[in-house]
Amino acid sequence: MPRFPIASKTTETLSARVFSGLVQKAKAREAAGHQVYWLTVGDTYLEPPAVARAEAQRTADHPRLHNYAVPAGDPALLDAIGDKLSKQAGREIDRVLIQVQSGATAGLSVVVKALLDAGDEVLLPSPYWPLIRGIIAGRGATPVEVPLWDRIDDESFDLEAVLEAALTPRTAAIYVNSPHNPTSRVLSEHHLEAVERVAERHDLWVLCDEAYEELWFGDEAFAPVWNRPKLRDRAVATHTLSKGYGLAGARIGYTHGPAAAMEAVRGAQTFMTYCAARPMQLGAAAAIRDDGGWADEARRLYREAGKKAAAAIGVPEPVGGTFLFFDSTPFRNEGETTLDFLARCLDAGVLMTPGRACGTAYDAFVRVCFTSLPPAALDEALGRLQSVLHR
Repeated sequence: MPRFPIASKTTETLSARVFSGLVQKAKAREAAGHQVYWLTVGDTYLEPPAVARAEAQRTADHPRLHNYAVPAGDPALLDAIGDKLSKQAGREIDRVLIQVQSGATAGLSVVVKALLDAGDEVLLPSPYWPLIRGIIAGRGATPVEVPLWDRIDDESFDLEAVLEAALTPRTAAIYVNSPHNPTSRVLSEHHLEAVERVAERHDLWVLCDEAYEELWFGDEAFAPVWNRPKLRDRAVATHTLSKGYGLAGARIGYTHGPAAAMEAVRGAQTFMTYCAARPMQLGAAAAIRDDGGWADEARRLYREAGKKAAAAIGVPEPVGGTFLFFDSTPFRNEGETTLDFLARCLDAGVLMTPGRACGTAYDAFVRVCFTSLPPAALDEALGRLQSVLHR
């Protein structure tokens, strides 16, 4: 039990400084007048749909625009989300089962708080989105890393056996993020069936992170994991408008799931954030209703960016999402660590994220975002990166 001046034990492993030394060096380079291309955070260079922008929300059009929103979500946004989800699912999704969140990061934090107790364990397929480990640990639960995403092409890889081996009596949930950060891959039917069997056999919640659902680069969208018949009663899905609509700064997301979970989620959300910003909720509703073709054009541009980035690095093209994840070992000098390699890339003007932020088994890997820069700037960044990779 901590006392002044000791902080809570549940925060000991949390840090906003995933690779602070490199970031500080990058900022120093910029301050000295050198160009730095930031290929780190999965953001976009595109402005969001016009109807969703902050300046498009006017008090004259929306009385009490700057007052508190209803904690569950503004009715206009709940209706837009409900219609979208019902269309995706091919069945009616009750608005009572939807909770608007202050972005997916806050939303997943609310879900973890609502469904997990301190001491519970969560199966966390790795590599993973860096913040999810801390979200779980911050609740006092234990994230159990299960290496997966770099092995899904191996026909001998048995996901069901791997998940079973990681289970303990304290396991309460499994986290699923597909399309995936950081690999931009999706789980196959075979692997999803394995998740279903394990979740059903051991009475696990399935925490679906749908951040990249709009960023698919094939002919059609991927079928949502949360809508699989065997998962509907245990899947709690969290979505965001940050990726698919370019609204990262608006901090709007939403969660939905079975009634047993959503009653708890709604209570936890009210005490954690109370409500999301009403002006941004109204912009989000407008974007969901009619984005003017924004998402289609974004997918086209991102698809081309992903192809160029993959070709420059020499890895397979992404099938969705905003990242590539590659092993730096072939590109490192003798005796060089991954951070040394990343520092050398920064000397060339390109900043990327160390793979260790995505899992302890991925110290040699690097994550690179291909959607954060406009085409000309991305071309320049990739050219500089190639000068390091293929010198």
